[in-house]
Amino acid sequence: MFQPKIPTMPQPSGLVTPPAVVQPTTITPGTPAPAPAAPAPSRRVVQLTPGTAVALVGAGTAVVLVVGTVLVSLLLAVAVTSASVAVCAVVLRSLIASDAKRR
Repeated sequence: MFQPKIPTMPQPSGLVTPPAVVQPTTITPGTPAPAPAAPAPSRRVVQLTPGTAVALVGAGTAVVLVVGTVLVSLLLAVAVTSASVAVCAVVLRSLIASDAKRR
């Protein structure tokens, strides 16, 4: 009752081809490849002079200021829009309440 039953493999159906036999091949030496005439040029080292350092700092500062300005203006636009929607909601509520009192 508690012994596991091992499933049996189904019998292959249809045409069964035997596995292909791989024949070893021999390697014949060919003509050797010519050696490179000159070594590959290495990368140049970038020299960071005081002028370029100041330029990089200035460019980085400009990028930060521009991105900050754009983000603050987007936040301000959202704040102004939400405030105007709130004012419109208060006015509409007042108009609906005053209209209900007249009837």
